[in-house]
Amino acid sequence: MRPVHEVLLMLVVLTDFWVLGTARLSSMIRATAIQGALLAMLPLALHREPSLHMVALALGTLLVKAFVLPRLLVRAIRESSDRREAAPLLGFTMSLALGAVAVAIAFGISPGLPIPGVSSDLLVPVALSTVMIGLIVLTTRSKAITQVVGYLVLENGVYIFGLSQVERVPFLVEVGVLLDVFAGVFVMGIVVFHLNRTFDSLDAGKLTELKELKD
Repeated sequence: MRPVHEVLLMLVVLTDFWVLGTARLSSMIRATAIQGALLAMLPLALHREPSLHMVALALGTLLVKAFVLPRLLVRAIRESSDRREAAPLLGFTMSLALGAVAVAIAFGISPGLPIPGVSSDLLVPVALSTVMIGLIVLTTRSKAITQVVGYLVLENGVYIFGLSQVERVPFLVEVGVLLDVFAGVFVMGIVVFHLNRTFDSLDAGKLTELKELKD
């Protein structure tokens, strides 16, 4: 029977593919929330005797990644007329294929990386996979909400990599990562608000038109 942390990491990869393969914005947000909950359990699963630091990190991750940020994104799509990613720059089948390639590359190069103190063989490859899949979503989707989801998935990969070195990373650095997510979503929330108010659409391709109107 596999250790709990390995099961959690494999489920994280599945949520990555969920984000890649769905066109519904609400489904993407749901996948991100579930991924946030899985990440919240990881610090406790990786350490048999978790410290107060680990518990605080898990609770903070659960609050921000699984509840606060998804609720903000759900509220944003409720205020808009868009419910689906109808015209991605890369089709969903091709996105899934590219995601599979990213996972294969991550698992192929991870054993050769000189990273000391890794507590699980799956941490680094899953972290790299999640970062690359986040980049795929961020660069191949046209809706601003979907791009926010891609950013969050990418940051989740950075978070997983940080867990591989959690004993060496100061607490303030980890808090800074969570605040960075908040800042990114806040900025993108402003963009979504202006796009929707001006065009009644969440198509990020209209940012150029928005800039021209402001000028």
